[in-house]
Amino acid sequence: MSFTQRILLWAFLASVAASMVLAVTDPSWLAIPAMLAAWYFADLLSGLIHMYMDYRPCRPGMGLDAIFFYEGSRESAEYQGMFRDRMRRLNPFERISYDFKNHHPRPDALGRRQLWRLIGSTVIAGALPISIIGNLAALLFPIPGWVMAGFATFLVGGAFAQYFHGTLHRQDNPWFIVAMRKLGLLMSPAAHQIHHDTLKRDFATNSGWSNPLVNALFRFLRSRGHLPDANLEPSS
Repeated sequence: MSFTQRILLWAFLASVAASMVLAVTDPSWLAIPAMLAAWYFADLLSGLIHMYMDYRPCRPGMGLDAIFFYEGSRESAEYQGMFRDRMRRLNPFERISYDFKNHHPRPDALGRRQLWRLIGSTVIAGALPISIIGNLAALLFPIPGWVMAGFATFLVGGAFAQYFHGTLHRQDNPWFIVAMRKLGLLMSPAAHQIHHDTLKRDFATNSGWSNPLVNALFRFLRSRGHLPDANLEPSS
């Protein structure tokens, strides 16, 4: 992780901590349901984004099929050169979409990625500016502490969603991940495996609490002819 990336990460964490300080200075029993609701909506967001990215078609003519179906070693100079060339052709949003598709046949690769690779774009494009704006609003207006507690919880759940996803694909995880799974705040690898077995359900990757709702939405969209299986892989 570069120096700039570390600064951005610590700035985000400091901003979230500031939100929690604002919440603690105005305590309320409403903070608990607010945090649980925020954790649910962060999970829902992870599921909706996952579903969209999985079934968002790749732009044709980018040569992504050549690297997606590459049969040789992905550590080879040939593959690495092809990969860099193809990624340069895509905008950041398209690269994220490709990563979601590439993840299905190679799930363990996600668990090997560094923290910033997993959360960097989310922090820069959304979580950090939203966190700063929320804190400024709380300083200028009488926003209740329980709202700030829910706000901070949602930011953590949203910003670290892909990190939580990555922990589902590796054996060794920090103690707090294990503890959060035992509390039901994070889903288990076995529960997430259902998604990989079907690619048609259980898209949420935080707690999984929202999967019934996301599954219902997926079935509705499929019944209307949306989200075709052909979009799960890049075409030539």
